[in-house]
Amino acid sequence: MIGKDKIKLLAFDADDTLWDCQSHFDAAEKEYQDILSDYGTPAEVSAALFKTETANMPLLGYGCKAFVLSLIENAVSMSNDNLSADKIARILDFGKDLLNMPATPLEGVQTVLSTLSSARKDYKMVVFTKGELLDQENKLKRSGLETFFDAIVVVSDKTQKEYEMLCKRFDCSINELVMVGNSFRSDIAPVLELGGYAIHIPSKILWQHEHADEYEHNHLVTVSEISGILQYL
Repeated sequence: MIGKDKIKLLAFDADDTLWDCQSHFDAAEKEYQDILSDYGTPAEVSAALFKTETANMPLLGYGCKAFVLSLIENAVSMSNDNLSADKIARILDFGKDLLNMPATPLEGVQTVLSTLSSARKDYKMVVFTKGELLDQENKLKRSGLETFFDAIVVVSDKTQKEYEMLCKRFDCSINELVMVGNSFRSDIAPVLELGGYAIHIPSKILWQHEHADEYEHNHLVTVSEISGILQYL
């Protein structure tokens, strides 16, 4: 169970925890399947794209730009170098649209953050997310939630080392951290393994790369919606 009096750092994931993100990527992938319909079924296109994204992650990491580069690379490969310039332009266009997605706060987020921000005394609130710095900073600004947080920290991936560095930056130990997020793989498991605390808010849709086996833990709380975290903080 989370010890309220021991919290020094409360960290929130961004995409699909504070605002909707994955549905925009899913919509883009459907359009992509249509563009490549001459070269494979929707399932074949998605499978090939997943393979390309996975191979590119060590070099490109996560985020919109990495996604678009993988889209183009996979399209060229599936079309045997025959993809027309206008179709490449379409891919670039919806890729740019992703960089300007609305970042509208999910239901209850604004109220919860306002409540926590007003009531907190001894801990800091930060956004801790992976992806591209400029993209994530811009989404936070567009969301209107920026004033609730002391900082935004963007990393290439949420490894145990990155969580340790996060705690070091804000001068707290791992057992004084509470991480709130939708991805068990990125937001929950690394924190629990280090001895920290986590609140899991499972999202309705989850990126394929974020799937992981879930388990119970005495440092873990799971809630169905963000308003449920208030009783633990």
